[in-house]
Amino acid sequence: MCVATVIFVISIPATFGYFNLGETVIYIAALLFGPYVGAISGGIGASAADIMLAPQFALGTLVIKGLEGAIIGFLKIKLARSAANQILSAIAATVIGGLEMVAGYFLYEQIVLGYSMAAALAEVPFNIVQMLIGIIVAVPIAGIVSIVFPQLKS
Repeated sequence: MCVATVIFVISIPATFGYFNLGETVIYIAALLFGPYVGAISGGIGASAADIMLAPQFALGTLVIKGLEGAIIGFLKIKLARSAANQILSAIAATVIGGLEMVAGYFLYEQIVLGYSMAAALAEVPFNIVQMLIGIIVAVPIAGIVSIVFPQLKS
């Protein structure tokens, strides 16, 4: 997770944050292995990257991305039980988890870091794109991996 995050970074000057591709790893981990692995991947993996790249976000990332991974893993399990289409259940789980991430950083930047609403809003589109790229990459990969390794479904 940490490597996937730091390998491709675009700085966001308004908040001193950054756009990255680590979201895909959180989504894949949560979709394949559930809420606990998703939470660890999201929280610890992403906050480790923040310690190196943007330390002011590390504590927020631990909570926000940890919750994101847990939400995705939990919802994937719950939705997969009742949904006929596993792809749609994975998409729904990642959209909801991703929106938690977008809202979490928006609030964290204002409440904890004291950024203006304008600065926090400037990062929202980057976080949405990060979420969408994560979904586009992670859902097919998780689907293929679960077909190739059906034992992961148990």
